[in-house]
Amino acid sequence: MPVVEGLSFGYRLYELPPGRLPFRRWRWELWHGAKLEAAGWRLSQRDATRALRQHGSRVGHRLFGLKPPAEDARGEVFTPGAAVRVRHGAVAFALTPVALDAPVPISV
Repeated sequence: MPVVEGLSFGYRLYELPPGRLPFRRWRWELWHGAKLEAAGWRLSQRDATRALRQHGSRVGHRLFGLKPPAEDARGEVFTPGAAVRVRHGAVAFALTPVALDAPVPISV
């Protein structure tokens, strides 16, 4: 099966500061250039990295007019700040960190 390559997404992944909730949370953001494609939070770093890969795959397939495959539960946890290559279905893409400095807390 041919694979579309050359696609790159920026990401931010960091642990949210403690707040009203009694558990740890990880914030993730997926960027394509200056456009925020997806964002959210998960309870573990592993789940947050999985969400980045899954949303990157969905956006990549959508950009090329392809149907994304079923979600893949595989995938390794990567350290925030690392560049990662992902191949899922007919799309291969890179996840590169947007900023390596400290995250700006979101105020509600």
